[in-house]
Amino acid sequence: MELSNNKILITGGASGIGLGLTERFIQDNNTVIICGRRESVLNEVKAQFPSVITKVCDLSLETERVELYEWITENHSDLTVLVNNAGIQQWMDVSDKDFFERAKNEIATNIEAPLHLTSLFIDLKSLTTVMNVTSGLAFSPFAKVPVYSATKAFFRSFTLSLRYLLSSKNIEVIEIIPPALNTDLGGIGLHDAHPSVSSFIESIFEQLKQGETELTFESSKTRLNASAEDLRNHFKAMHSN
Repeated sequence: MELSNNKILITGGASGIGLGLTERFIQDNNTVIICGRRESVLNEVKAQFPSVITKVCDLSLETERVELYEWITENHSDLTVLVNNAGIQQWMDVSDKDFFERAKNEIATNIEAPLHLTSLFIDLKSLTTVMNVTSGLAFSPFAKVPVYSATKAFFRSFTLSLRYLLSSKNIEVIEIIPPALNTDLGGIGLHDAHPSVSSFIESIFEQLKQGETELTFESSKTRLNASAEDLRNHFKAMHSN
């Protein structure tokens, strides 16, 4: 992937990993478009990075995904990179009364949205790269976020197939595999003890420069290369208390 002179759409680009990617891609002389549900948050990013282009969009809704694509084709038909980053993480138990409703929302955002967007955006003749943000939990789930873990396992599997399926179109598929980072994913304060987004971003961009297509950091690198027994032991260790 060329790291400069792209036009890039980052879903969920106003916070967490998405914001880290937004800042770094702007620094590398790219035009960045971000979308998200909250206009106020998008405006905050716009104030910090005036060159960023914003679009309010609730990706859990099929109609708004289609509207986003149509807006891109009308206004930014030279888009070269799609970054499927938006996702939600819900700490819940299958016995919770609202479990299924919350699970449906998580599946719509974490699975349906990136699959739908990918199927739409690959029709853009300018598109050269699809970047999918999965998770170290795709390899070894955390039971307190059961649906999130499962969606990321699904999305990693899809990404592996997508790389093969899009090779004939000369569209590169890159998987970003973060470990737990110091973001508000899942709730404020839950991940304060984990590594910073900035250190993660610096690491994965070094891997991009080297032509890597599976970008890892710290524990996610370990999980990517772990044996089945190692992953079973890791799952037991996470749930030993």
